Amino acid sequence: MKKVTNRAKQIISNYWRTNVWHKILIVLLGVFLLTLGTMYGIARWYMASSSDQPRVLGASFIPAYAESLGLNPQETMDALIHDVGIRHFRLVSYWDQLEPSPGNYDFSLLDWQFQKAEAADAKVTLSLGLRQPRWPECHMPSWAIDQPATDWQPRLENFIEAVIKRYKDSPALDSYQLENEFFLKGFGTCTNHDRDRLISEYDLVKRLDAKHKLIISRSNNALGIPIGKPTPDEFGISIYKRVWDSALTKRYIEYPFPAWYYAFVAGVQKMHTGKDMIIHELQAEAWSPNGQGITQVSLAEQNKSFNAERFEKRLKFAEGTGMKEVYLWGAEYWYYRLVHEKDTTVWSVAKKTFHDPSWNQK
Repeated sequence: MKKVTNRAKQIISNYWRTNVWHKILIVLLGVFLLTLGTMYGIARWYMASSSDQPRVLGASFIPAYAESLGLNPQETMDALIHDVGIRHFRLVSYWDQLEPSPGNYDFSLLDWQFQKAEAADAKVTLSLGLRQPRWPECHMPSWAIDQPATDWQPRLENFIEAVIKRYKDSPALDSYQLENEFFLKGFGTCTNHDRDRLISEYDLVKRLDAKHKLIISRSNNALGIPIGKPTPDEFGISIYKRVWDSALTKRYIEYPFPAWYYAFVAGVQKMHTGKDMIIHELQAEAWSPNGQGITQVSLAEQNKSFNAERFEKRLKFAEGTGMKEVYLWGAEYWYYRLVHEKDTTVWSVAKKTFHDPSWNQK
């Protein structure tokens, strides 16, 4: 036995001395496995640290998107509340819609959304700022487009102040989400990513309403840790799984990241800042190919990126991240499939999920 052991040691020693490239590969493999193990360990720690938190499931709702799908926005929100059973909404306050001319505010659009939420005893996380969900991301009013930032930024902050003062005492208001994915430069028409502006807006929100939670989001698979100011009460992250790649492959691609990867991202964030993370956008709608709108493609084509089966898998994926608060992206689309495509499958999954008592525990 001793001779065999010595012989094995000699073989390993000779191999290590003579096979340089193999040596490099072994070292790289070791570093990779160590890194992967560390990431997974952090992910498991995060899942355990959040295991006793209540689960919350909500959805974004944007009237303009409902209209683009040929839907009545009020009817759509009513169906989401009374049929699907949604009790947590992510709403938007588009600057171009609510301040059509300088200093003239029209809150009627957002008022009826809050009224419906209040009547249903639902909760709202309200998006604030220039950059808010849905294309073109930055919703600059036409009268401010040609102004320099030194002119439009004070007007933007005046608008944010008006929004907060109008809704901060609503029993439906639960939190704010400031400047959706502010530093994401590869998507949308946004050109101003000035951190000082974000800090200024953050300070304004906190000065006007310190009692409600303030969330700042990061984009889907962006690398790095937000280490600069401002540090919000909570971070948000978007998760998209199946999209159309218009740049290279010209086909649908599935992001390969497992659910625990996002638990790792949330865990690193929590270790560094002490702040938790929510999924502020979980893809729950189809992604049209070649820049087409949903209404321009067939149901069969839509099903290639999203259908009832993918919906259920997406919900399981969210559970696997360990994050307890999840806002689905595409509720208007579910109603579009029901009303215009005469397809009940996705709507049925939504109803079953939102009526599941294991969700919406607060």
